[in-house]
Amino acid sequence: MFGKRKIKKREVDEEILNKIRQYQTNWNHINELMKNSLEPSESSLYDQAVSKSKYFFLLREARSRNLKGKL
Repeated sequence: MFGKRKIKKREVDEEILNKIRQYQTNWNHINELMKNSLEPSESSLYDQAVSKSKYFFLLREARSRNLKGKL
């Protein structure tokens, strides 16, 4: 009960926005690699799908929280 830190909404919102930026750049980077490769490997296809899923999940979460931020 005592000493337990309450997580503030603002901190969580900032973390969500930071993660969105991170996954967006990661997804874009993987997409560029896929465009330039002749035969993409299974692991890069998997990484692309995971990054895309995480990015869109966080976007939906941001919309549900009515977050506004510069991406």
